[in-house]
Amino acid sequence: MNNPVLSLKNLKRTFHQGPATLQVLRGITLDLYPGEIVALVGPSGSGKSTLLQTAGLLEKADGGEVVIDGKVCSSLNDATRTKIRRDVLGFVYQFHHLLPEFDAEENIILPQMIGGKSFHEARIRARDLLKEVGILERATHRPARLSGGEQQRVAIVRALANRPKILLADEPTGNLDEHTAASVFEKLTQLVRKENLSALIATHNMDLAKQMDRIFTLHEGQLLIQ
Repeated sequence: MNNPVLSLKNLKRTFHQGPATLQVLRGITLDLYPGEIVALVGPSGSGKSTLLQTAGLLEKADGGEVVIDGKVCSSLNDATRTKIRRDVLGFVYQFHHLLPEFDAEENIILPQMIGGKSFHEARIRARDLLKEVGILERATHRPARLSGGEQQRVAIVRALANRPKILLADEPTGNLDEHTAASVFEKLTQLVRKENLSALIATHNMDLAKQMDRIFTLHEGQLLIQ
């Protein structure tokens, strides 16, 4: 079997609220392998977002280890963690967080240019991705002129623009109606498969979760495998 591209080993995360201590992650262990799509389910407040933020090096764990593409991340400095997030990870959230003053194409070009691509290279990649998700004709429209489903498709391809190895998605269809959610999820999984990525996707939607390769349930700070 291939080595995992993401390993969480006995991951712990605790928050302090006044005198109270809240243990959100209680020793999470998970391996994500190349090319697989894994669902992370659980009720609101169960810690799904915290797990994704910690796995994506946006928060630091209080215990345990995050290993990304074979690199142990606990002792890395901020600059190296930022480089890993830029080069290896892609993020999609429930809300699209597109830059409102830029059109769809420009929202996808910018992170590529930050990563060192020329404008020409970045534009070709942006247009190819927009075509993949069926909204190339909306390339020059700003977010305010896009539907919710179109905005989220742009957010998805923006996350994949720099060819990451791992996609971390936090309720990527949670802000959409049922029909649009199904359509966006289909485009997301097709693109993940085509780009040969690995994806860890938090969702409340069990119909979508059942379409993924494996399902993990987060319950009282621990993972249950279904």
